[in-house]
Amino acid sequence: MGETTKLSTILMEAIKVNKKPFPWLKAFKAGVAAGLPVFIGILFDNLQYGLIAGLGGFAFLYTFPIPYAQLAKKLTWVVLAITACVFLGTIAAPYPIAAAILMGVIGATATFVFGAFRLIGPSALFFVLIFAMTTGMPIAPEEAFIRAGLAFLGGVFSWLLAMSGWFFKPHASEKNIVKRSYIELANFIDSIGTDKEIEFQYRVMATLKEAEQTLVSGYIPWRTTNFYHHLYVLYNYSNKLFLQVVEHFINQPKIPPEIGESLRIIARILDSKSIQDAAIIQLPQPNDMDEKTALLYKEITEAKDSLLKSNNDIKEQVHIVSPSVKRVILGEFDKNSIIFINSLRFGAFTILAAIIAYEFHFARSFWIPLSCVAVMSGATAVATFHRAIQRSFGTIFGIIIASLILVLHPTGYTIALLIFLLTFITELFIVKNYGLAALFFTPNSLIMAEVASVNNYSFSYFASARIIDVAIGVIIGLIGVWFVGRKSASSRLPHLTSKTIRSQAQVLYALFSNETYSKSNKFNKMKTNINNLKTVYDTAVGEIPKDKSAIKYYWPIIYTIQELEFLLDKCSRLKKRPVLDDEVLAKYLLVFESIANASEHRSHTSVKEIPKIEGYPRIKDTIERLQKSILSKND
Repeated sequence: MGETTKLSTILMEAIKVNKKPFPWLKAFKAGVAAGLPVFIGILFDNLQYGLIAGLGGFAFLYTFPIPYAQLAKKLTWVVLAITACVFLGTIAAPYPIAAAILMGVIGATATFVFGAFRLIGPSALFFVLIFAMTTGMPIAPEEAFIRAGLAFLGGVFSWLLAMSGWFFKPHASEKNIVKRSYIELANFIDSIGTDKEIEFQYRVMATLKEAEQTLVSGYIPWRTTNFYHHLYVLYNYSNKLFLQVVEHFINQPKIPPEIGESLRIIARILDSKSIQDAAIIQLPQPNDMDEKTALLYKEITEAKDSLLKSNNDIKEQVHIVSPSVKRVILGEFDKNSIIFINSLRFGAFTILAAIIAYEFHFARSFWIPLSCVAVMSGATAVATFHRAIQRSFGTIFGIIIASLILVLHPTGYTIALLIFLLTFITELFIVKNYGLAALFFTPNSLIMAEVASVNNYSFSYFASARIIDVAIGVIIGLIGVWFVGRKSASSRLPHLTSKTIRSQAQVLYALFSNETYSKSNKFNKMKTNINNLKTVYDTAVGEIPKDKSAIKYYWPIIYTIQELEFLLDKCSRLKKRPVLDDEVLAKYLLVFESIANASEHRSHTSVKEIPKIEGYPRIKDTIERLQKSILSKND
């Protein structure tokens, strides 16, 4: 009965339609990116070249609302990767085993890079698709450079189309996240003293971390604008305000409502056509303020007034520190990194699916590994089963649509129009449900792959062949998740938790000792460990079957670890900090080591006294909560 309920729940979640709004403009641009190269190819009487250039149009599908500085770099690499996939697919087409291995390497590399750098997008899916479709083209290794060049041109067109919004709103992503930071901070202040306080505190922390990542990724050293500098300074104030609130107002009487309203006014100012004119406004002042509230109100007023300052006055306050590419990659090359493990699994089963497809001589065999890749692209085991259900139903009906279209033998501009419409509809529905998107994505891919083929398949043969391909690919993908990765995440939680706690001990020692060595390495190590821990925990939540006791045990611990990381990070940005004597530091290190051991082995240990840190009571309280949380769970 229980298993039946679980299966029905998975099925219902898989077919659920999200309430997100339709991305009309993005969908239209995606259709243009895919369809216009085909139209131009037909215009010059070369449909084949137009379809190859259309492969570069898939680069647009990696466009998301991120800073344009980051988007430009991301899409540049995507275009180059697509170009390389077309080139390698053309060269490897005569050698099935080599093509299978390359397909796995491409999938594993893309999965690792997208995971390590926390990039938004369809990850390996379209790289594998493009490589696979290229291997299915007429074998002509001598055309490798021509095909790659055409795909590159299509990709460049997609890049220009995606970056066109920069001319109108160059810092839209940065503005939106800073604005949201002030709104979430206002909501948190309003929630103090209610049962929603912890929930809103966590939301503020998550938003501020996202704001930092967004602003850092939007930074261009040789080109920074006045507006960007104001946004960054405003973000710094939001951090100070949050720390003031958690240090002085938690478990206190409610803060006057004018404080929250003042923060919302600052958020609204960012939407003004002239920010400096709007910032002249006087913020509502509470009638009755104690000393702490008066200091908080003063800080909020200074944040608002920073928008009135000139660029030269605030430029000195902007200090951007971004992790190096080398550190990010090396941080994920770890035996306990779920990103690294998933990448290896992804590559291995893609190779297996491709070898099976090639060795058993399936017609147009690349649809088998492609379906395997689509299924394994789910972030968790549950998401993978969702993808399997969505991919199966969406593809079956999509194949029927494609078969009906191909039986009519479309030609000329009809093909370009179909590709435009199907890409447009796919992008509209991808935010609603992957299965609905697959309903249109499948015929789109089939048309691009098959329309130039000289084979004249009947409707029944074509439809049945593609459905068999998809079924085999889905099964291999599910096997890959079920037998290799189903329990790998929860089994790594104890070690990663203790490792993260120990790295936080090193950071605290670096902050409050009189040592003069660089603290950046300690912080980098801590942040890498926390990112790995959060990824592993999120993966464990989606395991089938899931270890409910582990999930319940580690959630409050991970939440407190993240809160401590946030406080340590913000503390590191302050110029003046107390220096603790060796005895106090030794007590802190003992506490950290004690709770790290208790967490890893889920064992009991005595409660240790935690000394005070003058001016930073919240850090001490958070470590105390972490200790109690771990020990109470082990009692």
